[in-house]
Amino acid sequence: MAKAFAVVNQKGGVGKTTTAVNLAACSALDGKRVLVVDTDPQGNATSGLGVDRSKLSACVYDLLADALDGTDEERLRQVTVETDIDGLHLIPATINLAGADLTLASAIARDTKLKRALEPAFRRYDLVVIDTAPSLGILTINSLAAADRVIIPIQCEYYALEGLSQLLQVVQLVQGQINPALRIEGVVLTMYDSRTNLSAEVAREVRGSFRGKVFDTVIPRNVRLAEAPSHGEPGVIYDKSCIGTDAYWKLYAEVFKRA
Repeated sequence: MAKAFAVVNQKGGVGKTTTAVNLAACSALDGKRVLVVDTDPQGNATSGLGVDRSKLSACVYDLLADALDGTDEERLRQVTVETDIDGLHLIPATINLAGADLTLASAIARDTKLKRALEPAFRRYDLVVIDTAPSLGILTINSLAAADRVIIPIQCEYYALEGLSQLLQVVQLVQGQINPALRIEGVVLTMYDSRTNLSAEVAREVRGSFRGKVFDTVIPRNVRLAEAPSHGEPGVIYDKSCIGTDAYWKLYAEVFKRA
């Protein structure tokens, strides 16, 4: 049965997608069967894994909107695409996903539609990684309902903790009403710049606020990680020897040691 991780933070630009695709890539390179689920209408995980969104005939929206025919297994196959990384598959996102809030507004059991749609995947894969939108709307609720664990990336910049109390309240709400098995796996510090006092100060503040829940591994600010999505590759594939790649391999080992 797959472990399912949702990578969540309602703020944009904190390294959610970078963390999701690189942890997924590390897992696949380590021999695991991995599925990435892109629930962000911007589709950054989709393009970051080298998939051309303009050529897709279906995406995760079609699962949520019940727009595909067949059994659960057949519907999942219709929307799943292979990537260039052996063992890593993707349920992509397109701009159609922007209409999910309206589509799901009157749906029965709307908060658990993604979980039900992914049931065959939980049996088929070793790991499911869900990349979420920078919001706390219905798509993020569905992602939390489908996951076992939550990873929260926090950037080492001003206002790093802004809005996180609201995120934690949403996680608690999902735990209490929808998915009691959900737990916060950990907080990962991203965009760390060892040359500045600010990054060190933010890291201390975050570790003080989330005692025992912050991963030891820190993801540095790294040009090669930033370049990788434009080449349709995770950083750990694009540059196998950069400091960002080294950090994500260490984070991968730490995540699965905890898990």
